[in-house]
Amino acid sequence: MSFIGVTILYIGLTACAASPERSSHEQRYELTGKVVSVDKAERRVVVAHDEITGFMDAMIMPFTLKEAEALDVIAPGDRLSATLVVDGEKSWLENPAITKADSSSGSAGSINEAIEPSPGDAVPDLSLVNQDGKPIRFHGFQGKALVVTFIYTRCPLPEYCPLMSSNFAEIDQLLRHNPQVRERTHLLSISVDPAHDTPQVLRRYGAAYVGDKNNRVSFADWEFATGTPQEVQRVAQFFGLSYYTEGDQIVHSLRTVVITPEGKIFKIYKNNEWKPADVIRDLESLITQK
Repeated sequence: MSFIGVTILYIGLTACAASPERSSHEQRYELTGKVVSVDKAERRVVVAHDEITGFMDAMIMPFTLKEAEALDVIAPGDRLSATLVVDGEKSWLENPAITKADSSSGSAGSINEAIEPSPGDAVPDLSLVNQDGKPIRFHGFQGKALVVTFIYTRCPLPEYCPLMSSNFAEIDQLLRHNPQVRERTHLLSISVDPAHDTPQVLRRYGAAYVGDKNNRVSFADWEFATGTPQEVQRVAQFFGLSYYTEGDQIVHSLRTVVITPEGKIFKIYKNNEWKPADVIRDLESLITQK
């Protein structure tokens, strides 16, 4: 089958599919770019895309692909045209048109899954700095349950870093109504973009999430952390988070981790499907049943 035939065939398949009812909040944009990597298990493609008029500058970002059949066709190096749909905290690509890469041109890079710890494994005494530039160490959190997630402040897709921060903000609010658990819990958001996300940048970013109804900002229960590239890499590798830099953009997987007051892994959430209530239940089982 010719490369042009592949493209036309897939457009034909998507055009024949029944159209689901659309949300009134959907925003739709045309996306074109080059495929960097494909994750069939997560139905995700990383695309080095051109400027998306009215939404996003040209950059490299992961996207969920609505049509699962496309994952049997698409490969790193292919050219992709699709519709980017943004609906509240969700976004996805649909109606993809794929132009196969010339096999002689080589393929793009990909995210390799890192080795990750298992429940019960002890967390090493890894070091970072917080939003105030103060050194922090993981063993310094022992005695409290620690919930860790990874973000970077320039991430534009609503179901990646913004969703992780929104989920943590909801956890923070729920804990305010459960003082017994709150006093023995700490939240930590770690940036994988240390070159840009300095302590000062993280403080401004974090202030939008931790402020209360009286606009008082306190990082006592939820900190934002960065470090040297080597320190951030060591933390990410231990928790099984994969990421790499393309230009000034970060392509990364997702990890949210619940750590026991004794400093051991309790649970790892590998995607964006978990809810704040899930983490609250984890914390209650760790703290109230002691």
